[in-house]
Amino acid sequence: MNWMSNVPSVRFTGNIEPVNRTQLQQDVQKYIERSQASNSRRAYQADWRDFASWCETNHFQALPSSPETVAAYITDLSERHYKTSTIARRISSISIAHQAKKLESPTHTLIVRAVWRGIRRDRGVMPQPKDALLANDIRKMVSSIDTKTLRGLRDRAVILVGYAGAFRRSELVSIDLEDVEFREDGMVITLRRSKTDPDGEGRRIAIVYGRNPETCPIRALKTWMDEAWVLDGPVFRKVNKSDNVESRRLTDQAVAMIVKRCAVQIGLDPDKFAGHSLRSGFATQAAMNGTTEPDIMRQTGHRSLTTVRRYIREGNLFRENPSGNIGL
Repeated sequence: MNWMSNVPSVRFTGNIEPVNRTQLQQDVQKYIERSQASNSRRAYQADWRDFASWCETNHFQALPSSPETVAAYITDLSERHYKTSTIARRISSISIAHQAKKLESPTHTLIVRAVWRGIRRDRGVMPQPKDALLANDIRKMVSSIDTKTLRGLRDRAVILVGYAGAFRRSELVSIDLEDVEFREDGMVITLRRSKTDPDGEGRRIAIVYGRNPETCPIRALKTWMDEAWVLDGPVFRKVNKSDNVESRRLTDQAVAMIVKRCAVQIGLDPDKFAGHSLRSGFATQAAMNGTTEPDIMRQTGHRSLTTVRRYIREGNLFRENPSGNIGL
Protein backbone atom coordinates (compact mmCIF):
# COMPACT_ATOMS: atom_id res chain seq x y z
CA MET A 1 0.00 0.00 0.00
CA ASN A 2 1.28 3.43 -0.90
CA TRP A 3 2.03 5.33 2.32
CA MET A 4 1.21 8.59 0.57
CA SER A 5 -2.45 7.52 0.41
CA ASN A 6 -2.70 8.13 4.16
CA VAL A 7 -1.36 11.67 3.95
CA PRO A 8 -4.20 14.22 4.00
CA SER A 9 -4.27 16.68 1.16
CA VAL A 10 -3.34 20.26 1.97
CA ARG A 11 -5.19 23.20 0.48
CA PHE A 12 -3.33 26.51 0.45
CA THR A 13 -5.25 29.73 0.77
CA GLY A 14 -4.22 33.24 0.02
CA ASN A 15 -1.57 34.48 -2.36
CA ILE A 16 1.65 32.49 -2.55
CA GLU A 17 4.64 34.14 -4.11
CA PRO A 18 6.55 31.87 -6.54
CA VAL A 19 10.00 30.92 -5.33
CA ASN A 20 13.14 32.43 -6.75
CA ARG A 21 14.71 29.26 -8.12
CA THR A 22 18.21 30.71 -8.35
CA GLN A 23 18.13 32.00 -4.78
CA LEU A 24 16.60 28.74 -3.56
CA GLN A 25 19.37 26.73 -5.18
CA GLN A 26 21.96 28.98 -3.55
CA ASP A 27 20.30 28.48 -0.17
CA VAL A 28 20.24 24.70 -0.68
CA GLN A 29 23.97 24.75 -1.45
CA LYS A 30 24.60 26.97 1.59
CA TYR A 31 22.95 24.50 3.95
CA ILE A 32 24.67 21.54 2.34
CA GLU A 33 28.00 23.21 3.01
CA ARG A 34 27.00 24.00 6.59
CA SER A 35 26.12 20.35 7.19
CA GLN A 36 29.84 19.78 7.72
CA ALA A 37 32.27 21.61 9.97
CA SER A 38 34.52 24.10 8.17
CA ASN A 39 37.59 22.11 9.18
CA SER A 40 36.09 18.97 7.64
CA ARG A 41 35.31 20.82 4.41
CA ARG A 42 38.84 22.14 4.18
CA ALA A 43 40.27 18.67 4.82
CA TYR A 44 38.09 17.08 2.12
CA GLN A 45 39.01 19.81 -0.35
CA ALA A 46 42.72 19.41 0.38
CA ASP A 47 42.41 15.63 0.03
CA TRP A 48 40.73 15.96 -3.35
CA ARG A 49 43.32 18.44 -4.59
CA ASP A 50 46.07 15.98 -3.64
CA PHE A 51 44.36 13.11 -5.44
CA ALA A 52 43.66 15.22 -8.54
CA SER A 53 47.26 16.45 -8.61
CA TRP A 54 48.55 12.88 -8.21
CA CYS A 55 46.35 11.74 -11.09
CA GLU A 56 47.55 14.57 -13.34
CA THR A 57 51.21 13.85 -12.55
CA ASN A 58 50.81 10.14 -13.20
CA HIS A 59 48.48 10.46 -16.21
CA PHE A 60 45.34 9.04 -14.59
CA GLN A 61 41.80 10.36 -14.76
CA ALA A 62 40.57 11.74 -11.44
CA LEU A 63 36.84 12.16 -12.16
CA PRO A 64 35.41 9.72 -12.77
CA SER A 65 38.20 7.61 -11.42
CA SER A 66 38.65 3.89 -11.97
CA PRO A 67 39.00 1.49 -9.04
CA GLU A 68 42.49 0.63 -10.25
CA THR A 69 43.52 4.29 -10.06
CA VAL A 70 42.29 4.65 -6.47
CA ALA A 71 44.00 1.38 -5.50
CA ALA A 72 47.26 2.64 -6.99
CA TYR A 73 46.90 6.00 -5.21
CA ILE A 74 46.36 4.60 -1.73
CA THR A 75 49.17 2.09 -2.32
CA ASP A 76 51.48 4.99 -3.13
CA LEU A 77 50.36 6.84 0.01
CA SER A 78 51.11 3.79 2.12
CA GLU A 79 54.54 3.33 0.55
CA ARG A 80 55.25 6.98 1.37
CA HIS A 81 54.38 6.21 5.00
CA TYR A 82 51.19 8.23 5.30
CA LYS A 83 49.18 7.47 8.41
CA THR A 84 46.35 4.99 7.97
CA SER A 85 43.96 7.62 9.36
CA THR A 86 45.02 10.01 6.59
CA ILE A 87 44.59 7.36 3.90
CA ALA A 88 41.13 6.54 5.28
CA ARG A 89 40.13 10.19 5.00
CA ARG A 90 41.50 10.39 1.44
CA ILE A 91 39.34 7.41 0.47
CA SER A 92 36.29 9.12 1.97
CA SER A 93 37.08 12.36 0.14
CA ILE A 94 37.34 10.56 -3.21
CA SER A 95 34.01 8.88 -2.55
CA ILE A 96 32.32 12.15 -1.57
CA ALA A 97 33.62 13.89 -4.71
CA HIS A 98 32.13 11.19 -6.93
CA GLN A 99 28.81 11.16 -5.11
CA ALA A 100 28.59 14.95 -5.40
CA LYS A 101 28.71 14.54 -9.19
CA LYS A 102 26.21 11.65 -9.06
CA LEU A 103 28.89 9.20 -10.12
CA GLU A 104 29.41 5.73 -8.77
CA SER A 105 32.19 5.75 -6.20
CA PRO A 106 35.20 3.58 -7.10
CA THR A 107 36.10 3.23 -3.42
CA HIS A 108 33.42 0.59 -2.81
CA THR A 109 34.85 -1.90 -5.27
CA LEU A 110 36.56 -5.17 -4.39
CA ILE A 111 40.06 -4.12 -5.48
CA VAL A 112 40.05 -0.90 -3.42
CA ARG A 113 38.65 -2.65 -0.35
CA ALA A 114 41.20 -5.45 -0.68
CA VAL A 115 44.15 -3.05 -0.99
CA TRP A 116 42.86 -0.96 1.93
CA ARG A 117 42.48 -4.08 4.07
CA GLY A 118 46.04 -5.11 3.20
CA ILE A 119 47.38 -1.65 4.12
CA ARG A 120 45.64 -1.75 7.49
CA ARG A 121 47.03 -5.19 8.27
CA ASP A 122 50.51 -4.18 7.17
CA ARG A 123 50.64 -0.76 8.81
CA GLY A 124 48.24 -1.21 11.71
CA VAL A 125 45.42 1.14 12.63
CA MET A 126 46.48 2.12 16.12
CA PRO A 127 46.16 5.92 16.41
CA GLN A 128 49.30 7.94 17.05
CA PRO A 129 48.06 10.82 19.18
CA LYS A 130 50.24 13.63 20.41
CA ASP A 131 51.66 13.23 23.90
CA ALA A 132 49.72 14.60 26.84
CA LEU A 133 51.04 17.55 28.84
CA LEU A 134 50.84 16.99 32.59
CA ALA A 135 50.62 19.67 35.26
CA ASN A 136 54.36 19.76 35.84
CA ASP A 137 54.93 20.32 32.11
CA ILE A 138 52.40 23.15 32.11
CA ARG A 139 54.09 24.84 35.08
CA LYS A 140 57.45 24.68 33.30
CA MET A 141 55.96 26.03 30.09
CA VAL A 142 54.34 28.97 31.81
CA SER A 143 57.58 29.79 33.63
CA SER A 144 59.45 29.86 30.31
CA ILE A 145 57.14 32.45 28.72
CA ASP A 146 58.23 36.08 28.56
CA THR A 147 55.21 37.82 30.08
CA LYS A 148 56.71 41.27 29.57
CA THR A 149 55.26 41.13 26.06
CA LEU A 150 51.66 40.99 24.90
CA ARG A 151 52.46 37.87 22.92
CA GLY A 152 53.74 36.26 26.10
CA LEU A 153 50.65 37.25 28.08
CA ARG A 154 48.45 35.81 25.36
CA ASP A 155 50.43 32.57 25.12
CA ARG A 156 50.29 32.08 28.89
CA ALA A 157 46.52 32.57 28.87
CA VAL A 158 46.10 30.19 25.92
CA ILE A 159 48.09 27.45 27.65
CA LEU A 160 46.42 27.79 31.07
CA VAL A 161 42.84 28.30 29.90
CA GLY A 162 43.19 25.59 27.27
CA TYR A 163 44.51 23.18 29.88
CA ALA A 164 42.11 23.97 32.73
CA GLY A 165 39.08 24.03 30.43
CA ALA A 166 40.17 20.90 28.51
CA PHE A 167 39.27 22.73 25.32
CA ARG A 168 39.76 21.57 21.79
CA ARG A 169 41.90 24.13 19.99
CA SER A 170 38.95 25.13 17.76
CA GLU A 171 36.84 25.69 20.87
CA LEU A 172 39.53 27.78 22.52
CA VAL A 173 39.88 30.22 19.64
CA SER A 174 36.09 30.48 19.20
CA ILE A 175 35.63 32.16 22.60
CA ASP A 176 34.32 35.72 22.45
CA LEU A 177 34.27 38.28 25.24
CA GLU A 178 30.54 37.79 25.74
CA ASP A 179 31.16 34.08 26.36
CA VAL A 180 33.27 34.73 29.47
CA GLU A 181 31.63 35.30 32.85
CA PHE A 182 33.85 36.04 35.83
CA ARG A 183 32.48 35.00 39.21
CA GLU A 184 33.64 35.12 42.82
CA ASP A 185 35.00 31.56 42.81
CA GLY A 186 36.09 31.31 39.18
CA MET A 187 34.76 31.84 35.68
CA VAL A 188 32.28 30.23 33.33
CA ILE A 189 32.97 30.01 29.60
CA THR A 190 30.09 29.32 27.22
CA LEU A 191 30.89 27.25 24.16
CA ARG A 192 28.21 28.02 21.61
CA ARG A 193 29.24 25.28 19.22
CA SER A 194 31.82 22.49 19.11
CA LYS A 195 32.85 19.34 17.29
CA THR A 196 30.40 17.21 19.26
CA ASP A 197 27.74 19.94 19.25
CA PRO A 198 27.40 20.94 15.58
CA ASP A 199 23.79 22.07 16.08
CA GLY A 200 24.81 24.69 18.65
CA GLU A 201 23.02 23.53 21.79
CA GLY A 202 25.88 25.10 23.74
CA ARG A 203 27.84 24.03 26.81
CA ARG A 204 29.09 25.91 29.89
CA ILE A 205 32.51 25.10 31.35
CA ALA A 206 33.51 26.24 34.82
CA ILE A 207 37.13 26.96 35.75
CA VAL A 208 38.14 27.66 39.34
CA TYR A 209 40.94 29.88 40.57
CA GLY A 210 44.37 28.25 40.62
CA ARG A 211 46.24 27.83 43.90
CA ASN A 212 49.32 29.51 42.47
CA PRO A 213 48.76 33.03 41.07
CA GLU A 214 51.49 32.41 38.47
CA THR A 215 49.62 29.45 36.97
CA CYS A 216 46.04 30.56 37.62
CA PRO A 217 44.09 30.45 34.33
CA ILE A 218 41.61 33.11 35.45
CA ARG A 219 44.24 35.63 36.49
CA ALA A 220 46.17 34.91 33.29
CA LEU A 221 43.09 35.53 31.14
CA LYS A 222 42.15 38.73 32.97
CA THR A 223 45.68 40.09 32.62
CA TRP A 224 45.78 39.34 28.90
CA MET A 225 42.37 40.88 28.26
CA ASP A 226 43.20 44.01 30.28
CA GLU A 227 46.63 44.58 28.73
CA ALA A 228 45.42 43.80 25.20
CA TRP A 229 42.30 45.97 25.57
CA VAL A 230 39.96 43.18 24.59
CA LEU A 231 36.65 45.04 24.85
CA ASP A 232 34.58 42.93 22.48
CA GLY A 233 34.85 40.16 19.92
CA PRO A 234 37.47 37.40 19.98
CA VAL A 235 39.29 36.86 23.25
CA PHE A 236 42.40 35.29 21.74
CA ARG A 237 43.85 37.37 18.91
CA LYS A 238 46.84 37.57 16.65
CA VAL A 239 49.79 39.57 17.95
CA ASN A 240 52.08 40.86 15.20
CA LYS A 241 55.88 41.03 15.16
CA SER A 242 55.77 44.53 16.65
CA ASP A 243 53.86 43.09 19.63
CA ASN A 244 50.69 44.91 18.64
CA VAL A 245 47.36 43.17 19.11
CA GLU A 246 45.26 42.80 15.97
CA SER A 247 41.50 42.37 15.72
CA ARG A 248 41.84 39.04 13.92
CA ARG A 249 40.89 35.89 15.80
CA LEU A 250 43.70 33.47 16.59
CA THR A 251 43.55 30.36 14.39
CA ASP A 252 43.39 26.83 15.76
CA GLN A 253 46.71 26.12 14.02
CA ALA A 254 48.26 28.96 16.02
CA VAL A 255 47.32 27.19 19.26
CA ALA A 256 49.33 24.17 18.13
CA MET A 257 52.29 26.41 17.30
CA ILE A 258 52.13 28.05 20.74
CA VAL A 259 52.22 24.63 22.41
CA LYS A 260 55.11 23.50 20.23
CA ARG A 261 57.05 26.71 20.87
CA CYS A 262 56.64 26.33 24.62
CA ALA A 263 57.60 22.66 24.40
CA VAL A 264 60.90 23.60 22.77
CA GLN A 265 61.59 26.16 25.50
CA ILE A 266 61.47 23.47 28.20
CA GLY A 267 63.43 20.89 26.24
CA LEU A 268 60.60 18.75 24.87
CA ASP A 269 60.34 17.40 21.32
CA PRO A 270 57.84 19.70 19.54
CA ASP A 271 56.85 16.93 17.12
CA LYS A 272 55.29 15.03 20.03
CA PHE A 273 53.04 17.85 21.18
CA ALA A 274 50.27 20.01 19.72
CA GLY A 275 47.07 21.75 20.71
CA HIS A 276 45.38 18.48 21.66
CA SER A 277 48.13 17.86 24.22
CA LEU A 278 46.39 20.37 26.51
CA ARG A 279 43.06 18.56 26.36
CA SER A 280 44.48 15.04 26.64
CA GLY A 281 46.83 16.26 29.36
CA PHE A 282 43.92 17.52 31.44
CA ALA A 283 42.13 14.16 31.21
CA THR A 284 45.32 12.22 31.97
CA GLN A 285 46.30 14.38 34.94
CA ALA A 286 42.77 14.37 36.32
CA ALA A 287 42.70 10.58 36.14
CA MET A 288 46.07 10.36 37.87
CA ASN A 289 44.70 12.59 40.63
CA GLY A 290 41.70 10.32 41.16
CA THR A 291 39.00 12.36 39.42
CA THR A 292 35.99 10.26 38.45
CA GLU A 293 35.12 9.53 34.83
CA PRO A 294 31.83 11.52 34.87
CA ASP A 295 33.61 14.58 36.28
CA ILE A 296 36.33 14.36 33.62
CA MET A 297 33.71 14.03 30.88
CA ARG A 298 31.75 16.96 32.29
CA GLN A 299 34.79 19.18 31.76
CA THR A 300 36.02 17.75 28.46
CA GLY A 301 32.58 17.38 26.91
CA HIS A 302 33.41 13.88 25.71
CA ARG A 303 30.37 11.79 24.84
CA SER A 304 32.35 8.60 24.40
CA LEU A 305 33.44 6.84 27.57
CA THR A 306 35.82 4.77 25.44
CA THR A 307 37.78 7.85 24.41
CA VAL A 308 38.06 9.17 27.96
CA ARG A 309 39.09 5.77 29.27
CA ARG A 310 41.95 5.75 26.79
CA TYR A 311 43.35 8.79 28.59
CA ILE A 312 42.57 7.31 31.98
CA ARG A 313 44.36 4.06 31.17
CA GLU A 314 47.43 6.06 30.21
CA GLY A 315 47.22 8.07 33.43
CA ASN A 316 46.82 4.97 35.55
CA LEU A 317 49.63 2.91 34.02
CA PHE A 318 51.84 3.30 37.09
CA ARG A 319 49.20 3.76 39.78
CA GLU A 320 48.79 0.56 41.80
CA ASN A 321 50.60 -1.30 39.02
CA PRO A 322 50.91 -5.05 39.87
CA SER A 323 54.45 -5.22 38.50
CA GLY A 324 55.55 -3.43 41.67
CA ASN A 325 54.19 -6.24 43.82
CA ILE A 326 55.86 -9.28 42.34
CA GLY A 327 59.03 -9.22 44.40
CA LEU A 328 61.50 -7.81 41.88
